[in-house]
Amino acid sequence: MMVWITCALFMAAVAAASYLLTRGTVNDSEGYFMAGRSLTGTFIAGSLLLTNISAEQIIGLAGSAYAFNMSSMAWEITSVVAIMIMALVFLPRYLANGFTTLPQYLGNRFSPAVRQATVTLFLLGYGLVTIPSVLYSGTIAVLQTFVTELDGPYSFTGVMLVIGLIGLAYSVSGGLRAIAISDTLNGVGLVFFGFLIPFLALQQLGDGSAWAGWQTVTTAHPEKLNAIGSETDPTPFLTLFTGMLFANLAYWGTNQYVIQRSLAAKSLAAGQKGVLLSGFFKLLIPIFIMLPGIIAYHLYGDSLASMDHAYPRLVSDVLPSFLTGIFLAVLLGAVFSSFNSLLQSSATLITYDVYEPWLKKRTGQVVDDTTRIRIGRLACVVITLCGLIAAPSLQHAPDGLWQLIRKFTGFYNIPIIVIVLGAMFMPRATSKAAVAVVLFHIPAYAIITFWWDTGIHFIHWYAILFTLEMTILWAVKGPTYQAPDNSAEIDLTPWPHRWKMVGFLGSCVVGLYLLLSPLGIAS
Repeated sequence: MMVWITCALFMAAVAAASYLLTRGTVNDSEGYFMAGRSLTGTFIAGSLLLTNISAEQIIGLAGSAYAFNMSSMAWEITSVVAIMIMALVFLPRYLANGFTTLPQYLGNRFSPAVRQATVTLFLLGYGLVTIPSVLYSGTIAVLQTFVTELDGPYSFTGVMLVIGLIGLAYSVSGGLRAIAISDTLNGVGLVFFGFLIPFLALQQLGDGSAWAGWQTVTTAHPEKLNAIGSETDPTPFLTLFTGMLFANLAYWGTNQYVIQRSLAAKSLAAGQKGVLLSGFFKLLIPIFIMLPGIIAYHLYGDSLASMDHAYPRLVSDVLPSFLTGIFLAVLLGAVFSSFNSLLQSSATLITYDVYEPWLKKRTGQVVDDTTRIRIGRLACVVITLCGLIAAPSLQHAPDGLWQLIRKFTGFYNIPIIVIVLGAMFMPRATSKAAVAVVLFHIPAYAIITFWWDTGIHFIHWYAILFTLEMTILWAVKGPTYQAPDNSAEIDLTPWPHRWKMVGFLGSCVVGLYLLLSPLGIAS
């Protein structure tokens, strides 16, 4: 009972703070969808952290470290490079154009056909895989971590409904600003537990001494600390230099539910500060998530039924009972964050890129603020219902949830990053070429993913397809499109400390790989 009381109190405190700090800010569509373009660097960083870290990521990365080694940290650490490119290259161009959605930007640069093609890719990816997977993995994480608390009347369906309905309440009532504030507050809790859980686990491993536990980790099986993945590891080291950069750049630089926080910045300086600070938090993922997986290996050996049980088992063993409820609230906060972000971004896409163009083409009318908010809230409800219906079917994924998500995101991440780069740096790129990229990528990726086993790692295929599609974008000619003027009234003065932060982040990336290698503590 204490678990649920402390959990409810913490969640109520976060909700109250979010309500107090968002009063009067969602009276118009700009406030509801874009937080009035008033987010500061702190809220952007906190929201990006919670949006990115999902329950499935926590369980999956810890499990990978338990079963293999630290090689899967590549997805987190190399994303820092993509984050730096987003802050320095993409964000100034995005904010200068003053758009609300990425498809809107691409439509202005190319044509309405490209806008509709990209919004279709986003909505299919979010609706069929990403939103259901967040609901499913969040429910599984809660059930696995607090299984003793959820016996009896509690069930998969009940927990999933709670997650979906609370997330829906945030999106419908408070809009983007409420989500960003709640994300930041939960992010503080995530950082706290991110340090506390491995410390307590090391203490348990070392019979009361964290230092003795650390000595065991670094001497008993030091190979577990190796981040230089071989071809038999989940993430081979060579993939860092092929398709991984493009996948991360697509996620951090073009994914609507991620970049929407940055687009809502009150200035370029605030946006760059928030994005780069989120890069610093990404560097802590090996400590927060993957180190507990390795400690679990030293504590339990290979006795666990599944690698995905490593983190839940460790948490249930080391956390004091009075903190368990708060951790449950923070874990739910991470689930809510990913779910809320997807809901809000999907609603934004539906309102601005589907409903508005359809209404204008049909009647010539312009959508007013009240209608935008109403359509956005209705979209949130419909998307939630679809996600709740689809989520249980993911348990039948033949290759597991993590593999399913990685496969299906490949349908839209590479063509979208290709088209965005063409929009920014290829003045002669045309709408015909952009549509050709999409029409080529979908069948080609489907063939190499589901029908033809090429023996080439799918991340390497990202790089191959990227190269082919950039060639298509350059080679296919057609009429150019005169983009309408859509400049924004926003302070575009860069953050003065951006280069210092970039240097620090870059040094940390190199330092981490040297430390977690045979040249460092993995010898």
